[in-house]
Amino acid sequence: MMNTMSNMMSDRMAGMMPGAMNPMMNMPMMGGMTSPMMGGMMPNMMMSGMMMAPRCIIKMERMRDGMRMSCTCDDKTSAEMMKNLCMMVQGGMMSCCMMMNGMMCCCCNMGMMGSCKMELTDMGCVMSCTSGDSDCQKMIQACCDCMMGMMMPGNTCCMMMNGMPIGCMMM
Repeated sequence: MMNTMSNMMSDRMAGMMPGAMNPMMNMPMMGGMTSPMMGGMMPNMMMSGMMMAPRCIIKMERMRDGMRMSCTCDDKTSAEMMKNLCMMVQGGMMSCCMMMNGMMCCCCNMGMMGSCKMELTDMGCVMSCTSGDSDCQKMIQACCDCMMGMMMPGNTCCMMMNGMPIGCMMM
């Protein structure tokens, strides 16, 4: 009797909620939240919804009409990974997150203020964010100053496109 009831219940639940019986169906490919039903089935990296980004050296500079940020990797493998990530999400929203002890303390959404362009280089990429509007230029340059100032004491800078980490610099 109990076995029949559980079979009926699981059939009913499977019809209403396709991911209820298979928690792996609720897990996104990368980023975001994972299903709380997964327990200890996955490594910690997948449970927290994080993705590893290539480590690089990030240099920021002001330009007359905005800012430029170059990301350079030390090894060819990391550089190729960064280039592939850039090509996958090209034309998306560009942002930089400044993190301290694993917690985000500042995030600048560059695509909201101007036109962001990504150029691939031999060992990484160069992002430029420019605007024809003088007020937006000032905001872009203020973000550049803020990010450069936050990197000085040793914070981590993570460059992202569409919320996906493209490159990360740890001081």
